[in-house]
Amino acid sequence: MTKAVTYHPDDGGRERGWLRRELPSLLLTIALLVVARSSFANHYHVPSGSMEPTLLPGDRVVVDMSAYGLRVPFTAIELLARGEPAPGEVVVFRSPVDGTRLIKRVVAVGGQRVALVDGRLRIDGQPLQPDGSADAERFGDRLVRLDLADGGGPDIAPFTIPDDMVLVLGDHRGRSADGRYFGLVPRQAFYGKALGVYWRRGEGPLWQRL
Repeated sequence: MTKAVTYHPDDGGRERGWLRRELPSLLLTIALLVVARSSFANHYHVPSGSMEPTLLPGDRVVVDMSAYGLRVPFTAIELLARGEPAPGEVVVFRSPVDGTRLIKRVVAVGGQRVALVDGRLRIDGQPLQPDGSADAERFGDRLVRLDLADGGGPDIAPFTIPDDMVLVLGDHRGRSADGRYFGLVPRQAFYGKALGVYWRRGEGPLWQRL
């Protein structure tokens, strides 16, 4: 025998009462998740091959949004200064041209003298190629592989980076619209530091530290 379901007229009232009690908590939880995502961690979808071989088109990258300071979500208002972009780091920043979010590598910061010939860097007069390697550069303990198959792109005549400004380049030097085209990037334009690739097209989940 099928058990009859009895409807109580006050069921709707109880549901509305629960919603009134819990709605503020639900809204607060959603707000905190949004703030955490925009202020502490996020991800970036790589749209092009300008950072090959380090990043491939379609890669999904974890980004530490607090690496260079905490900001009011969705604004440039800084609440707490933290770190500074350093040579060798892969960064997400706002394009000086149109505000688009881009991903490139920091190659020189304020006070450094930089030059680029045939896609190869010299910082403060010193080449970055380790042991004469033509397709790699060393930033401290970080070894970066370059893609020079399409040449080195435009050269950069020697000049000194002004304070609070940063030069960013793509690792695929011959096919990267980077600081050689849109100029130096102010420190305040950086959203965060890319930590690693967690998804690659055709391979699926992985972890490749940057």
